Amino acid sequence: MTAIYDIYGEVAEIMAQLAPERIMELKASPQTQQRFDELMDKYKSAAISKEEKDELDHFIVLDRLIRMAKIRAGVN
Repeated sequence: MTAIYDIYGEVAEIMAQLAPERIMELKASPQTQQRFDELMDKYKSAAISKEEKDELDHFIVLDRLIRMAKIRAGVN
């Protein structure tokens, strides 16, 4: 495991200590979800720019971090 994954794990652990109800509330706004969907469509069609790919990568990292927090909190 690399150092960056250790950091993600630490942040997920901190987030997991929130009340389970708060963890369940963590989700993208409709606008953010729409942007993510647009970027995924561009990625799948190979029409994504480097900047858009970087943006998509950030979305993916944040999604994984929230999922890790939910798993650690015992909430799926």
